[in-house]
Amino acid sequence: MTANAYRFEFEPTVPLPEAEMSLHLAMYAVEGLYGEARVRLEANYQADEAQRTISVDGASEVGAAIVKVYTSLLLREYGADAFRVRPTGTAIPNAVTKPSSGTTIDAQVGASV
Repeated sequence: MTANAYRFEFEPTVPLPEAEMSLHLAMYAVEGLYGEARVRLEANYQADEAQRTISVDGASEVGAAIVKVYTSLLLREYGADAFRVRPTGTAIPNAVTKPSSGTTIDAQVGASV
């Protein structure tokens, strides 16, 4: 089974807004490898505050790089016991993120944002 998305589940000690900001930092880092346009087109994630989870689309090369960088940042910032990550095997709904603004926009990739 190939994973399309990775679900990060956080312990209560991890502030979810800070974990989401770490994801934005990972996206900035991946921009250095693939460029801003490609990250904007291919990066996709969804945060669920009630369940304390963030799901990241890892189906593309860009998405896979974001998952790897994000996992590394979380390990350094919070430690291995503060979160769990697992492949879901399914795609996540489109939630295109503009890292520069820190807001999540529900949209289809390629739509006017």
